[in-house]
Amino acid sequence: MKTIEEKIGYSFRDKGLLQTALTHSSYARDRNGLGEYNERLEFLGDAMLDAIAAEELYKVFSDREEGFLSRTRASLVCERFLFEVAQQLELGSYLRLGTGEEKTGGRERPSILADAVEAIIGAVFLDGGYEAARNVVLELLKDGFREVREGRAIITDYKTALQELLQAEGIAAADIQYVDAGQTGPDHDKVFTVKLNIKGAEEAEGVGKSKKQAQQNAAEKALSRRRHAI
Repeated sequence: MKTIEEKIGYSFRDKGLLQTALTHSSYARDRNGLGEYNERLEFLGDAMLDAIAAEELYKVFSDREEGFLSRTRASLVCERFLFEVAQQLELGSYLRLGTGEEKTGGRERPSILADAVEAIIGAVFLDGGYEAARNVVLELLKDGFREVREGRAIITDYKTALQELLQAEGIAAADIQYVDAGQTGPDHDKVFTVKLNIKGAEEAEGVGKSKKQAQQNAAEKALSRRRHAI
């Protein structure tokens, strides 16, 4: 607990809030639903994250229109970026997961890790108030805010970015196909898998809480792979 507090720059008065933030619903299910888990904190943290990011962008970019502010906020609070934050915190090693989730790679699953980041923000807000939550959010998102200040775009629509790159290579949109490859998990916590095929050959596989999210994750992998190959 102390290590994660040092990483986020906040010391909890109520350590139980942090423990709840790091507890996945599968952990409670394995114990017949006993004990709290992080979905309610995730809900609260998501709202706080949106509000704090919006406030900071409003202050920093006083001359930019609403559309820019909305797009930029979306890029800062999206699952992909929060997953990167979770990886920097090594958050996976602190999670409490159920046996099944543990066996299926839950500690590395982007959706679970991103949700845990939001839950931690919610826990900080309940424990220390708005200013404490704001300080933690600005610390966690500092790399993203720096990119924005430097004028570097943060990609949020990987499918469009990939399609534009492939079209520049002479590959038509019809040759880019996202194929459903199944789903796992209970109805309230399903995980979808999608395979990305380019000109009939499998290029990448993505997973997510929705088919759309899985497609974006597959496109992100393919985009990264092709850019590094240039």
